Parts: sequence; structure tokens; C-alpha cells
Amino acid sequence: MGIELEDILKKEVVTGLSVGLGLAYVLPKLLPVFGQAAKPLIKGMMKGSIIAYEKGRETLAELTETLEDLWAETKAELEEELASQGGGEKDAE
Repeated sequence: MGIELEDILKKEVVTGLSVGLGLAYVLPKLLPVFGQAAKPLIKGMMKGSIIAYEKGRETLAELTETLEDLWAETKAELEEELASQGGGEKDAE
């Protein structure tokens, strides 16, 4: 009279098994082909990653050096200001 749940489940199970068996048969034959085609692409992506990593390390090293120089300059200026303020107070006494 209508479509019953058991009929739907049986059809889905049969379809699922058919697709699974088909893939199990075809996939091992296709993987070497796709593997060989993907290898240059993966190697290219890895090379790009290495280059980006090295460039990032260089940039970070330059930034660190710049910040250390700025820190040293600021510290020297602050010490100079404190010394000049301290020297002025000593003269006033």
C-alpha cells in the first residue's frame, strides 16, 4: 500500500553495500594514480611552507633586534634624564 520503513532500510542497505564494495574494488587501483599526481603538489606546498617559515624567522629576528635597540636607547635616555635631574638637585643643596 505504501512505502514501508523496512523496504527503505533494505534499499539503503543494499545501496550502501554496493557502493562500499565498488569503492573497495576500485579505490586500490586509483590510489596509486592519484598518489603520483598529488606528490608534486604536496612537495610544492611543503617547499612553500619551509620558505614561509624561514622568512618568518628572519622577520622575527629583525623585529627583535629593532626592539632591543629601541629598548636600549630608551633606557639610556631615561638614565640620562634621571642623572641630569639628580645632578640639578645636588647643585641646589
